Amino acid sequence: MKIISISQILLGFAAVLFLASGASAEILKIVVDDTIQPITQEYISRAIDEAARRNDQAVLIEINTPGGLVDSARRIIEKITSSKVPVIVYVGPSGSRAGSAGIFLLEAADVAAMAPGTNAGAAHPVLIGPFAPKVDDEMKRKIENDTAALMRSVTSKRGRNVEVAESAVLESKSFTEQEALSQHLIDYIASSENDLFRQMENKTFKRFTGQEVTLKLSGHTIAPFGMTLKERILGYLMDPNISFILLAIGALALYAEFNHPGAVIPGTVGVVFILIAAFALNLLPTRFAALILILGAFALFAAEAKFASHGVLTIGGITLLTLGGLLLVDSPIPEMRVHLLTALAVSIPLGLITAFLMAIAVRARRNKLVSGAQGLIGETGIAQTALGPRGKIFVHGELWDAISVPDVAVGESVVVREVDGLLLQVEPLALTRLAPATAVR
Repeated sequence: MKIISISQILLGFAAVLFLASGASAEILKIVVDDTIQPITQEYISRAIDEAARRNDQAVLIEINTPGGLVDSARRIIEKITSSKVPVIVYVGPSGSRAGSAGIFLLEAADVAAMAPGTNAGAAHPVLIGPFAPKVDDEMKRKIENDTAALMRSVTSKRGRNVEVAESAVLESKSFTEQEALSQHLIDYIASSENDLFRQMENKTFKRFTGQEVTLKLSGHTIAPFGMTLKERILGYLMDPNISFILLAIGALALYAEFNHPGAVIPGTVGVVFILIAAFALNLLPTRFAALILILGAFALFAAEAKFASHGVLTIGGITLLTLGGLLLVDSPIPEMRVHLLTALAVSIPLGLITAFLMAIAVRARRNKLVSGAQGLIGETGIAQTALGPRGKIFVHGELWDAISVPDVAVGESVVVREVDGLLLQVEPLALTRLAPATAVR
């Protein structure tokens, strides 16, 4: 008979309790390699909620960001500091950075770490928004102090160097991983996730609530947590360059629909592209005055076709469209603005194509289609019978009654000069240079 030891019974009992509690031995990992904006905020928030639901050991956020919007950073900080699961922010791999808003997330984490060859900082606030006014020195100081207070708040709770962290805001300082560690802005320098977990082994850290926690993460499974399809699509659209291209293509497609009513496809494409661009721009700090510049550009393209300024109006339209693109998104970092190359690559071809299409449309409207009886005037026919003065001629593939002064012999070429009901007034081809065409009665 097999004897079960007391230790085996206790081990089995512990396993049952572990499974009953729903505890997970996993570390949930997300990778943020993008700007800090509403979609990044949604992704991080969803990951932290999922880790809490699964009762994971920790959330690991591997970050590489140039920065982004302070409002989005504030909401992410709220999520990190209120998380039931410890949050580790790791700036990596080598060559990565936590610029601008990124350093706020780094300092808000329960554990802050950086890989060799990384940097963090340069978090001076920049006033943005569609109606952002020029601020005086006093207002500028208020904005700076408000942002610095946020940095002091999260840094002091984590027991890190408040003064040095504040200098990243007020003096736009940036720190290498060695500088950040020596000045106690971060807790570890680690070449990899496993190296970080090994260094953290059996070491205590203080959570935002003041509770002291010890994690043993070595050997635990790392579970990647990716973006949803919606987040990936929206993250792609949050690139201002993509939004500007969609807006420009949509405007061109709508223009094509207006010039060819009933084509349907250009109009559908135009509406869809413009609505998608509008949705993305609604999430970004958009300058609505820039949209007026873009509309003005299309007005100049249309005027070029009508007034034939030999390219002057087209050049003006291209200039307005380029400026409208560059000013469209008012972001604190270059990565969240429309690039000059993108603005030129869109504006120049679009301006030339639009002006060309408009010119064709205007010429088509000026050259009215001539048909019916009016279309017979000036046509050449052949006398089927002698016209002395009345007879028949063959013109436009039909036999017509015709009258001519002077007389015309059979087989002689004639030109239609006037249409009187079903009777054509013609004259010999030889005399056409002497008399202009008349009209239909």
